[in-house]
Amino acid sequence: MKPAAVFAPDLQQDSDAALARAVAAGDRRALAVLMKRYNQLLFRTARSVLKNDADAEDAVQDAWLHAWRAMGNFRAEAKLSTWLVRIAVNESLGRLRVARRSADVIPLDTTGGGLEPSAPEANMQQPESERPESVAERGELRRILEERIDGLPEAFRSVFVLRAVQDMSVDEVAACLGLPEATVRTRHFRARAMLRDALAREIDVAVADAFSFAGERCDRISARVLARLDGG
Repeated sequence: MKPAAVFAPDLQQDSDAALARAVAAGDRRALAVLMKRYNQLLFRTARSVLKNDADAEDAVQDAWLHAWRAMGNFRAEAKLSTWLVRIAVNESLGRLRVARRSADVIPLDTTGGGLEPSAPEANMQQPESERPESVAERGELRRILEERIDGLPEAFRSVFVLRAVQDMSVDEVAACLGLPEATVRTRHFRARAMLRDALAREIDVAVADAFSFAGERCDRISARVLARLDGG
């Protein structure tokens, strides 16, 4: 067990390198600060591999435990966030292999093929209003988008989540996933094209049902017209 260490109380302001040194020395408060700082990044990373919230949470917990034990091996030549993402990716892929047992896992560095880039990238900005109906609409849009992201091939999904959702730079994603920067750019572009295609199909189906009229509304209008005719 690591010995407890005493550090300055305002750990929130410390750099990643300082926090890493504190964690390596056994300071759990420093670990708590790092977890708060990077939990979302690691969860999104694990979620992009496992496609399941509960599994991703478990993977992140185990990744942090591994990071806690291995923090003494961290060298500041790389960004701490990159090092942590690699741990989360390895933990998630390990869980995926166990879940699939004899099935093959698609490596993150496998080149996808047969997918043509589509039109320029679309703007998917969310509405600004905080009205209840707007919040509900954003929740539904987010659900649909998350489902479509889950449907991306594995080789593209982690790249898209880190690049587009987490807003990491191309070189950061490349370092995290061990990919050439050109591959990151290509997969991000193709992932967006696949999402546009999937969302376009979703919209086409929804448009056909927009302003639906059959059923209660139709019956109500017909009844009112007939009632007015009966009334002269």
